[in-house]
Amino acid sequence: MDHHRPDYGRIARHVGGVPVVNEAEEFSLDLQDRVHTGSGRMTRLARSNDPAQVLVIGPSWVGDMVMAQVLFQIMRRRWPRVQIDLLAPPASSPLGERMAELRQVYTLEIPHGRLGLAARRAMAERLRPIEYDWAICLPNTFKSALIPYWLRIPVRSGFKREFRGWLLNDAHRLQRRKLPRTVDQYVSLGLPPRLPHPHFLPPPRLQVDTLARDLACKELGLPATARPVALAPGAEYGPAKRWPLRHWIRLATELVAAGHAVWLFGSPKDAPITREIAAAVPAVVDLGGRTSLLQALDLLSLAPVTVSNDSGLMHVAGAVGSRVVALYGPTSPLMTPPLSPGAQILRREISCSPCGKRECPRQHHRCMEELESGPVAAQVEQLLAASA
Repeated sequence: MDHHRPDYGRIARHVGGVPVVNEAEEFSLDLQDRVHTGSGRMTRLARSNDPAQVLVIGPSWVGDMVMAQVLFQIMRRRWPRVQIDLLAPPASSPLGERMAELRQVYTLEIPHGRLGLAARRAMAERLRPIEYDWAICLPNTFKSALIPYWLRIPVRSGFKREFRGWLLNDAHRLQRRKLPRTVDQYVSLGLPPRLPHPHFLPPPRLQVDTLARDLACKELGLPATARPVALAPGAEYGPAKRWPLRHWIRLATELVAAGHAVWLFGSPKDAPITREIAAAVPAVVDLGGRTSLLQALDLLSLAPVTVSNDSGLMHVAGAVGSRVVALYGPTSPLMTPPLSPGAQILRREISCSPCGKRECPRQHHRCMEELESGPVAAQVEQLLAASA
């Protein structure tokens, strides 16, 4: 047994240390008069008034949170008066502050990977006075569905994963072939029953705080009028997603030689990579680990073009108007592509790619090694010319 993985069967029987079998049985009686569609989706929201207050349990990954903003746009277009609140971990919740569709953002201070039942109970008590009529659980985890269940929110939507179907009463079957993109899966959770999935989705949009951006430029010694090329060489998922360091150095060298300002972006975990690039190319500005997520968001809005691995900053850059050159290898652009207008995907057609692994299982990393800097630099120049 994996001792680091929670025993969901045990938790299901004793959530918060209290048996819940009777609660589940009692709650099931409250659902008997609800009509289900052929797909199993409840129609309570469709038969009654429009949803008034919605609680969305947000994902922990930055890129996924950016994609979730598309869902919020769709919901506000469908129900202009709906009030949407977001509950998310500290790694991603700051992005909610830059989403115009949200009323309130709550941060759940629990370390990544921890169950944190006490903290979740406390958050549920904090939210109890708000009479939510709908909850949407975007993560597929068991723990993400606990707070909506404890709050007895009338409709609780999410995908039926990790033995949590009993916590939800609008449980969807995750059909990856029908909806391969993460953004489509999110949007499907917010669609009324029987409504067909949209053929075209709006791109994510994050608000830029120009005053905060000017302040960040002042603190970091950056010109507020700069138009840099942004490079984001990190990736949280694992080393396989990262374009090799030597390629980043060569790209930075070529861009500087062509007269472009180059700024490096990344989290504190990415700082060792950005430091190595800056050491090899002293003309670049190394911001790796020196900005908050929101500061990076604001500063990326100054960059006409951003080159990035398949990472959270790739999605952030596109959502603030930067033209993205996205470098893909082990991950599939069919699942988490850049959604911004004009984004360009570059990848090598290798038989073993995409493998979806954190590290190259064949130890050659050809999908990224063979993606040379020349085509990337050429794509950057093309996008710069188009944005001039």
